[in-house]
Amino acid sequence: MPLTEVGSVLTHHIFKTDEMFLMESGKTIPGFHLHYSTIGKLNETRDNVIWIFHALTANSNPVEWWPGMIGKGLLFDPEHHFIICVNMPGSCYGSTGPLDLDPETGEPWYRQFPFFTPRDMARAYRPLKDELGIRKIYLGIGGSMGGQQLIEWAIEEPQLFEFIVPIATNAFHSSWGRAFNASQRLCIENDPTWHKNNANAGLEGMKVARSLALISYRHYSAYEVTQEDAPELLENFRSESYQRYQGEKLAKRFNAFSYYFLSKGMDSHHVGRGRGGAIAALKTIMAKTLVIGIETDILFPVSEQAFLAEHIPVAQLHVISSFYGHDGFLLEYDKITSVIRAYTGIAEKR
Repeated sequence: MPLTEVGSVLTHHIFKTDEMFLMESGKTIPGFHLHYSTIGKLNETRDNVIWIFHALTANSNPVEWWPGMIGKGLLFDPEHHFIICVNMPGSCYGSTGPLDLDPETGEPWYRQFPFFTPRDMARAYRPLKDELGIRKIYLGIGGSMGGQQLIEWAIEEPQLFEFIVPIATNAFHSSWGRAFNASQRLCIENDPTWHKNNANAGLEGMKVARSLALISYRHYSAYEVTQEDAPELLENFRSESYQRYQGEKLAKRFNAFSYYFLSKGMDSHHVGRGRGGAIAALKTIMAKTLVIGIETDILFPVSEQAFLAEHIPVAQLHVISSFYGHDGFLLEYDKITSVIRAYTGIAEKR
């Protein structure tokens, strides 16, 4: 079905290319595929595009994981916008990933997967954008690792975006963030099954990794509000069962190989690599930029968003209050909507 006829029903697509793709690591792969979702219609001038970048373990369906942001009368309205989200390569939701076949061996990549950096990801989206005939993206938005991809693309193609909204993200991943990711990979590496060539390898380790990650995603106050126990309790606390639940929940929908290599991709993020440093790279961004930080975010602290806003030429920083911590970018729909409307002028109803 032509994209111009899709309408307000979310549809899924596969983009494939056989062109050799050179990665930042120096490795090459003979093509790749991307799973992406769209909702809404491209207008005649093809300038109503909203490109959403998802975070670490999400998928290409933002209606599912960002329901307060997309829909009739909401910030991103498919009656007026053409909304697109691509499953990042390396993930397990349809794009090229570790469980796909290595063309050289005919066997799944598993631990030999040549991971994509956020810059690689942005470069992988360019041929899809060209195939769709998109020359201008009205607004690009992404939180966390999604924001890393967005910033990279805004540097790669300075005239592509009219607005960008990076949320709870950074210009380069911190040593603190890398330490969290390294500790999570250690959990996976110490799973006895990790070295098996099996799609379920490392799952028990990934459950522990997810439990560790969640502590960095949330804030002290969030646990105090949502996991409070009666004073009489001596064991089996709510916070413990919550950590176990989150690990089990992820294991039902994700695999350890994707988790492992996506975290390596996040760690590699540095917009200044090969560009004369981060400040020089950020100064090339031409898009009007609204940087949003979360006051209680310990993983991507507000100082990182302040750095972005300070060095992107046309940028404004807005910090929102939330007891959720880093996960506030996924949950504070009303606050995020309000500041984006004020900055971009997107009408509430048309």
